[in-house]
Amino acid sequence: MVIHSFYTTFANMNDEKYMRRCLQLAANGLQGARPNPMVGAVIVANDHIIGEGYHVRCGEGHAEVNAFASVKSENEHLLPEATIYVSLEPCAHYGKTPPCADLIIKKGVKRVVVGCVDPFAEVQGRGIERIRKAGIEVTVGVLEKECRWLNRRFFTYHSKHRPYIILKWAQTANGFIDDHFKPLMISNEHTQIFSHKLRAEEDAILVGHTTFDRDHPQLNVRQWHGPDPKRIVLTHDRPLPQLMDDLYQHGIQSLIVEGGRQTHESFILAGLWDEIRVEIAPISVSDGTRAPQLPANIQLHHQAMYCGNTMTIYTLSDDAKVTERI
Repeated sequence: MVIHSFYTTFANMNDEKYMRRCLQLAANGLQGARPNPMVGAVIVANDHIIGEGYHVRCGEGHAEVNAFASVKSENEHLLPEATIYVSLEPCAHYGKTPPCADLIIKKGVKRVVVGCVDPFAEVQGRGIERIRKAGIEVTVGVLEKECRWLNRRFFTYHSKHRPYIILKWAQTANGFIDDHFKPLMISNEHTQIFSHKLRAEEDAILVGHTTFDRDHPQLNVRQWHGPDPKRIVLTHDRPLPQLMDDLYQHGIQSLIVEGGRQTHESFILAGLWDEIRVEIAPISVSDGTRAPQLPANIQLHHQAMYCGNTMTIYTLSDDAKVTERI
């Protein structure tokens, strides 16, 4: 029993090690893979990586295709004893490329390890089922939380039929977002760069009409490399539920909200948020617009300091996630 437990633990550690490599590879597709999910694949034989790849660009080969293509001819004889690790369930349908589940079966690997199930209606367990029916061992759920986080935009879009929503604001140490109701530069050079990096990673950015008319924000990525997000101005003419439906219909998978207090609180009250990013600068003002109040159903995801400013990322609490699924 002790020996069995040792080998089981070792196997689990090995699975996690190679799945982490899948995640590293997958992240390289952040810009090119959209609107498809980011996926990494690693092929292992005798505890050595003999092939790996990721989904580079939408419409081109998936991670599994690129991983098998990278296997050298002298290593192909190892495939019947190999394990392929994939961060997301292999597809089982014909899209712009053939089903990866069929390719895995054709290559005849011994085992498949999947990070998480694909929520896309055309897949959603079908790839795993097809591979198992072919007699190949399949393990599902290795580093599932990390794999789901990587593709949180894709998952939210397909499961909730709306974009993944990031509420983002900067405030003073004593809780104001401006100085006597006039614009105040709270971010520093480093955090401005991070903000522009975030913009390049998301599909759209939204501000309220008051912020847009008063501050004339550019809402672009001038301090980073990448595409500018689609600019959206929130008005009273389009209620939030209608806006969410419009964005979903236009394929917008992620949205940054950078408006004022009223705009942020409208999203919070409607329960339309997935991530909240708050930057706090070590400065104080005597009066102005109060920062939005954080909702109760949050949990700390990450916190770091950059040149004196604290950046904190909150996500929906685990209890709230369970309730939401029910």
